[in-house]
Amino acid sequence: MVRPLPFEPDRFRSAAAYYEQGRVAYAPALIRRVAAVCGLRPHHRVLDLGCGTGPLARGFAPLVAEVLALDPAPEMLQAARAAAGEATNIRWDRGSSYDLGPAQGRFFLAVMGRSFHWMDRVDTLRRLDAMIEAGGAVALFHDSHPAVPENDWLERWRAVRRRYEAAEQAHHGPDWVRHEAVLLDSPFARLECFGVIDRRSVAVEALVARALSMSSTAPARLGERTQAMVAELRAVLAPLQAAGELIEVVKTSALVAWRVR
Repeated sequence: MVRPLPFEPDRFRSAAAYYEQGRVAYAPALIRRVAAVCGLRPHHRVLDLGCGTGPLARGFAPLVAEVLALDPAPEMLQAARAAAGEATNIRWDRGSSYDLGPAQGRFFLAVMGRSFHWMDRVDTLRRLDAMIEAGGAVALFHDSHPAVPENDWLERWRAVRRRYEAAEQAHHGPDWVRHEAVLLDSPFARLECFGVIDRRSVAVEALVARALSMSSTAPARLGERTQAMVAELRAVLAPLQAAGELIEVVKTSALVAWRVR
């Protein structure tokens, strides 16, 4: 049985200010690849569900007629509008997967960046079944760090976060059902994975912001311990940057699920 996590619309409210600086950016080549394999055309519409500060909405907007970007946190939407600048074909609305319905119209592609695990996944796919056009798809975006020497700093970063993490319900516990299994039992059951691996420079302050953008180490969760974690992260990472450019090797990936019925 796929058990959804409790819906907490304010979960990322205090993290919103750190998202744009801290979160790993999806490779532009990955967005172009997904658009190509899905057959996106300039007349299509895209739904960005759980859009955060809108990196996917901004990435897909030049390729289609309109992107509807939904997020339950007004702070996220405010940051997303600021980051989007003069983009005119993105519509930012407050809402979650529980608000999906016919009033929002039809879409050729629904994208989610690191957000599907927070949703009632079965219910979300049921709702999307009524909204995604024939031949359309759902694409789940993710990022990870391959185990290469340039990523050796990552364990130090994670160790600091673990010491400060606020307890919250884990979404990858022993009863966790992987996205692939949920999708295979849905109308979107033809699956393919795509990924891009690249090397990037990263600043210490970006890694501090990344920690503050995570739900379990967001300022609202840590309270008065926030500054202690920030100081410890800087102390651990600054010598690595001083010794040379701090590098991370990142894999950004997309699990694309096409409609089969």
